[in-house]
Amino acid sequence: MRVAFLGLGVMGYPMAGYLIKNKYDVTVYNRTASKAEAWCLENKGRSALTPADAARDAEVVFSCVGNDDDVRDVLLGSNGALSSLAKGSVIVDHTTASATIAREVAVVAESKGVTFLDAPVSGGQAGAENGQLSVMVGGDAASFERVVPVMNSYSKTITLIGPVGSGQLAKMVNQICIAGVVQGLAEGLHFAKKAGLNRAVVAEAISGGAAGSWQMSNRWQTMINDEFDFGFAVDLMRKDLAIAIDESNKNGASLELTKMVDKFYEEVQHLGGQRWDTSALIARLK
Repeated sequence: MRVAFLGLGVMGYPMAGYLIKNKYDVTVYNRTASKAEAWCLENKGRSALTPADAARDAEVVFSCVGNDDDVRDVLLGSNGALSSLAKGSVIVDHTTASATIAREVAVVAESKGVTFLDAPVSGGQAGAENGQLSVMVGGDAASFERVVPVMNSYSKTITLIGPVGSGQLAKMVNQICIAGVVQGLAEGLHFAKKAGLNRAVVAEAISGGAAGSWQMSNRWQTMINDEFDFGFAVDLMRKDLAIAIDESNKNGASLELTKMVDKFYEEVQHLGGQRWDTSALIARLK
C-alpha cells in the first residue's frame, strides 16, 4: 500500500519510520525539508516538496502536525493533500486539534470523494518511539477497518469512538484526566516531603493500590529528582487544555479542576519550563 506521512515532529518521525519497518511504501513531507531528508537517510524512504506531491499517489495519507491552522495548511491549502488525492483514498489525522477542524476537513474531503478520520494519539514521545501509541478515532467504520492494519504499525490500541470529531473529543477527555492526576501526584509527593517521609518508600507503597496510575509508575522518581527535560512538553499540554476548555464553553461541561491546573502550568512556563515534561507541576510547589 502506498501511504504518505505529513509532519515529522517528535511524534511523526518515529511513526512514519514504523510504517517503513512494516513494509509500506512511504512518502513523507515536512515543513523543514532538512528533517525530511534526515528521515529518508535513516529509513530509506522518499520525501516530497509539498503535501500535494506526497499525497498524489497515496491510498492513505497520515498527518501529524501542530494545531488547527497546520491541519488546514497541509490538508486544505493550495498545495495541500486534498488538492491531489484520488477518490476513494483516506486521510487519517493524528494531530491533537479541535473537533471543529476535524468536521471542517471531513466536509471538504467528502466533496472530493475522500474519507477523513480524526485520530489523535496518546502515549507521548516514548509511545511513538516504541510503537506503543493509543489511538482514538472518529469517522466511519468501513474506513476505520481499512486503515487499522496500517496504524497497527505504531499502535498498542486503536479504538473507534464515534463519528468524525469523536476522536478529538476523546483526546480532550484524555488530557483532562492526565492534568488532574499529575497535579494530585505533585501535591502528594510535596506533602510527603513536608511531612518528613521518604518519598521513594511512600511512592512504592501506594503505587500498587488505588492511588496507582501511569503517572505514578513512570514519573514519581523523576519528579522527586527534579528531572523534567524529557516527555510531553508543558507548552503542548497547555495547547491541548485550551482546546478542551474551549470545547467545554460550547457544550457546557464544568472543567473547574482543568482550568486551575492550566493556570498552574502557566506558572511552570514562567519558571522557564515551557519544554519541561508535564510532571513539572511539582516544580511550582517549591
